[in-house]
Amino acid sequence: MSKDTIRQTGRPRGFAAMDSERQRAIARKGGESVPKEKRSFARNPALAIAAGRKGGQSVAPEQRSFSKNPTLAAEAGRKGGEVTQEAARKSRSPHEPEDADEKI
Repeated sequence: MSKDTIRQTGRPRGFAAMDSERQRAIARKGGESVPKEKRSFARNPALAIAAGRKGGQSVAPEQRSFSKNPTLAAEAGRKGGEVTQEAARKSRSPHEPEDADEKI
């Protein structure tokens, strides 16, 4: 908790006083309020790549959880792939076959 969120009584107020579920709900609404095409990373994949690389470089290699635990990295990659595939399935029309991406 930062000094800004604590009054002289020592109790948090505002956003800091909310339970974590309520904070997440509010944060989610903020993210959803911006159309996907207007999000900078959605419009500029190179910017997203650079930001991810910069974030990764700011942590010492021995502190990176994926470098310490390859199983964790594999699990994260698997989850990401599943989410991506699920989103692709949902975006297809109901009459389009699942293997429509495959060309014969």
